[in-house]
Amino acid sequence: MFIFADVVPVRFNLWVMLFTSCWVVYMLRVNMSLNLIAMVPQTHSNGSTSRSQCDPKDDVLTNETLRRVDGVHVHASHVKQIPGGASFNWSAEQQALILGSYFWCYPVTSLIGGMAAERWGPRYVVLVSSFASAILTALSPFAANLSYIALVVIRFFLGCAGGFIYPALHVLVARWAPPAEKGKFVSAMMGGTLGTVITWSLTGPLMEKFGWASAFYVPAALTLVWCFFWWYLVADTPSEHPRITEAEKNYILDALGDKVKKSKGLPPFKSIITSFPFLAMTILHYGNLWGLYFIMTVGPKFVSSVLGFELSAAGVISALPYLARLFLATIFGVVGDFILARKLMSTTVIRKFFCLFSHILPGVLLVLLVYAGCSTALSVSLITMSMGFNGAATLTNLQNHQDLAPNYAGTLYGIANCVGSTAGFFTPMITAYFTSSGNSFESWRPVFFVGASVYIISALFFIFFGTGNIQPWNFPPEDKGKDDKSNGDLKEMNGTPPKNGETKEIKETALNVSK
Repeated sequence: MFIFADVVPVRFNLWVMLFTSCWVVYMLRVNMSLNLIAMVPQTHSNGSTSRSQCDPKDDVLTNETLRRVDGVHVHASHVKQIPGGASFNWSAEQQALILGSYFWCYPVTSLIGGMAAERWGPRYVVLVSSFASAILTALSPFAANLSYIALVVIRFFLGCAGGFIYPALHVLVARWAPPAEKGKFVSAMMGGTLGTVITWSLTGPLMEKFGWASAFYVPAALTLVWCFFWWYLVADTPSEHPRITEAEKNYILDALGDKVKKSKGLPPFKSIITSFPFLAMTILHYGNLWGLYFIMTVGPKFVSSVLGFELSAAGVISALPYLARLFLATIFGVVGDFILARKLMSTTVIRKFFCLFSHILPGVLLVLLVYAGCSTALSVSLITMSMGFNGAATLTNLQNHQDLAPNYAGTLYGIANCVGSTAGFFTPMITAYFTSSGNSFESWRPVFFVGASVYIISALFFIFFGTGNIQPWNFPPEDKGKDDKSNGDLKEMNGTPPKNGETKEIKETALNVSK
């Protein structure tokens, strides 16, 4: 591995570590959604085993491609136990509390994570946060056996650590990615998608064979191993990397120019908060995270409790949407780079046009899902396509903060993630409220309607008020006088080459969004 690290370009090693970092943080975040199904027997209020609305009504089991709950017709007197540990009699509200507690502190540390990485370096911020997350995950089985409150506390601190990671990664992208390769580096943020796919695909069989506690220990051990490779392979800037070649270092530094500085000063918070383009990006990001967290936190429960798949199948089925998201994100990224390279659309038009795929179409598909009934193939297809099309987020909310101010990309993403992450504890609570009387399609229908509305409204707001142009407050005050050079560079970054002799100062307003 070390020889390989010294032979290939450092940028490739960095891309791999960015990708796997997102993989690791999502692996530790999403495992609880499926683990709870094994830890808590799904029962009705009268104590009988819960049967999904789509279970066969007679005693003859329909042998479909994937088996139904427990692989046999479930009688009221039989509950399949997951080996290796206790089962907990936690209510739906307590389970929602466990799932949502991850996001109580997550928005706060997301808010400061970008600033911490800009000041002290993203390498150590990610390393310390990931190491702490691994230890907390390993302690989760012990906490669960104490009480659900102890598990809530563990999840709370896990969210505190996890909130630092994504803003710090965006700081790393801003310092390492040449403008021509920005899309490739941002695509590494889809690593969380693959982490979800692998985690949900393997967690079910792992728990059925070794017990639910193994679904905490194995991810924790993998994360500790990953931390070592992160420490060895990653540096804060090209200038600080011990094994980078002079040719590669000069290429990166020349490409970045003076757009990104390792500044120790505070970001221009007043300009950021009063920026309407930034507000539009934040709302778009919130809509994206609402849909993402909805499928992540309650998707396995819908697949298991309503559609009626067994535990191992529920993990695989729940992971399919994320696999589709990873695949289509790659396709959308290539298409977006092709369009921008040939100047078929400006950056702003690209950001707005692809909202149709990243937000509006997924919202429409969620509405259609509630009318699919017990057609499991159709339901799974609609969930998969909804999340798959959301892969276009790599061209919308996941890049827009880099457009607006690459010098403060971590801070912008941290603020947007702080706001957007509140969806992580709202979605389980809303789901628990509407499904408290049972897991029927009628109970779940309002949940999907809410998710679709947030998707679509946030996209429409960005289409009207968003922009892909760099903002004047990206540059420190001492750089304001460099109008000729800066304006030419700004327009080139935005996908519009400057005219000869053009030196007018770029100013953005809330209504100046068409470019």
